[in-house]
Formats: sequence, C-alpha cells, structure tokens
Amino acid sequence: MSAEEDAADDVRATLPDPADAALLVTEVYASLQGETTFAGVPFTLVRLARCHLRCTWCDSAFTFRGGERRSVASVLGEVRAAGLRHVLVTGGEPLLQPAVHGLMRALCDEGRTVLLETSGACDVADVDPRVHRIVDVKCPGSGEERRNLWPNLARLTERDEVKFVLADRRDYEYARDVIARHDLAARCGAVLLSPVAGDPSLPPRIAGWMLDDRLDARLQLQLHKILWPPEERRR
Repeated sequence: MSAEEDAADDVRATLPDPADAALLVTEVYASLQGETTFAGVPFTLVRLARCHLRCTWCDSAFTFRGGERRSVASVLGEVRAAGLRHVLVTGGEPLLQPAVHGLMRALCDEGRTVLLETSGACDVADVDPRVHRIVDVKCPGSGEERRNLWPNLARLTERDEVKFVLADRRDYEYARDVIARHDLAARCGAVLLSPVAGDPSLPPRIAGWMLDDRLDARLQLQLHKILWPPEERRR
C-alpha cells in the first residue's frame, strides 16, 4: 500500500462520523500568529487532527495520530476562555472534518477574526465568507504537487491569501508561474512565499530571485519558529 493510500485509510478510520458534529482536536492554545499578513498578532490556535497529505517538509506530523474527540461547544468555550479576538483554525487538514464549518461560523458570529489554514487539496467553496482562507499551493518539492485542487484558486478573493512553501529554485519557478497564470497578485489579499525551514541560505536566495523577477509577492519567514524552537512551542 502506498503512503498516500495509507494516509487516506487512516483518515477515514479515525475521524468522527460527520453526522455527530464532533471534532478531533490536537490542541488549542494562545500564541502569536507566525505566518500570513497577521504575523505577530496574538491568536488562539485551534489545531485539528489528521491530514491526508504527506508533504516531505511537514512540520505537523504529530497531527497524523492521536487527538481528542470534542464537541464544537467545548472548543468554543476554550477559545472564549483564552480571551483573544483572533482565531486560527489549522491542522493537519481542518477541512477533512465537516464540523469545522459550524465551528468557524460560530466564531465569526461572536465577532472574532477567523483564519483558516488549508492544504489546498480540499474544496474551500463552502467556507463561511467571513473567514480569511489561507490556501497552500503545493510545489514539486512537497511531493504532493498532484493534489492541488486548482478550482480553489478561482474562488479566492482579496480577503484570502495563498501560500507557497519553497524548498529550492525549482519550487520558486513553479510558484512564480502559478502566480502569473492565475493572476494571484490581483486576485488575493497576499501571495506568500515561505522557505522550508532548516537552510539559512534559502530565504536570502528567494529574496534575490523575487527582486530579479520583480515578483508581486511577499517573502514570509515563520515568526513562531524564530521565537520558539519546536521543543519549546508557546503553550
């Protein structure tokens, strides 16, 4: 069985039944938003469990197993207790769980600013329009390029942001071509280029390529990884 088939089977076997409106949650905690145009803003982070992709550079593989089965009301209560106006819903891949839509609607109804981070491999059409959708486009270096759901890009608006994680020059050129082909700089609120962590020479190289091409995009460094090493994540 392939890694892709194994991941899909794991997701089907362990996620809550869509009919019971439960969520499988990895963690909920307060931190500073590390990415997007909201970087540096205090957020409550709601991380849901499970993902059907296996990106080579994934930094959230701990979501592939485990997690706590919780009601939407329970998660809402914890978000309220955190006392922050901004909320990030992430994963894993949060759109694998239908109950996430109820959670996001409820958060928006309470007047909160809600961000959704999604892999780009799930349809974003049914996401509440008040939510800021942060949609990945998988580059070749991820090993999951074939999983991009291209119709998602046509659904993006100035409220949304699109992110490319780059491992090398090939990934950069791929991102540059997708940005041009789908007119993303005009369509989205921001186009984010995020270097894979671990190679200190990569961010300045990407910056140079962007300047050479006069690329209408934003270089994004992961603020949370600068502030806190993975073993010392802010909780």
